Amino acid sequence: MRSGSVSKSLLTLGLAATTLGACTTGSTPPALPPASFVAKQELPGEEYVIGPLDQLNIFVWRNPELSSKVQVRPDGRITTPLINDLPAVGKTPAMLSDDIKKALGAYIKDPIVSVIVENFSGTYSQQVRIVGATEKPASIPYRANMTLLDAMIAVGGLSQYAAGNKARLVRYDRATGKQTEFGLQINNLLKKGDSSANVRLAPGDVIIIPESMF
Repeated sequence: MRSGSVSKSLLTLGLAATTLGACTTGSTPPALPPASFVAKQELPGEEYVIGPLDQLNIFVWRNPELSSKVQVRPDGRITTPLINDLPAVGKTPAMLSDDIKKALGAYIKDPIVSVIVENFSGTYSQQVRIVGATEKPASIPYRANMTLLDAMIAVGGLSQYAAGNKARLVRYDRATGKQTEFGLQINNLLKKGDSSANVRLAPGDVIIIPESMF
């Protein structure tokens, strides 16, 4: 009786261990393909979208009194000479230029307007956010051809107790509406110079770096 009970207990433990091992393996996030430290070909990123707190230089040709430098308010609007509370967030500079042309058309004939972004913040969908065990967690504007190494330089690297090889990258796919997590090997990248651990980033990426338990 006792021998059968022990055998049954061992079988149960074996099944539990197998199940746990399967769960652990299944929870391992996929890895992103490596990116070179310097892009072989510099390509333009997606068109810039104006965000809250961006600094804009609005130039109206031959109408200096209508030209101005404005900062996008936290509510996403701007006010310029003759124009009040014009929505700016979510538009490209060209789109905002067209809106200003239409608004000024009630006062001057065929205005020529240029919008130049001088200080960039961008929308959240165009920022890369790095949180957790890093020297200075931050939200940084995405730059064309940005990689993980660029982002880590911007935030001063890992903190003393960071578990860099357990970091995760969360990416939202606007086309499908799905969010996917990828594993990162930041320790290997920064401390061992492992170029295969450097990956290309995308606008809106969130990098989460946990602390080590030891």
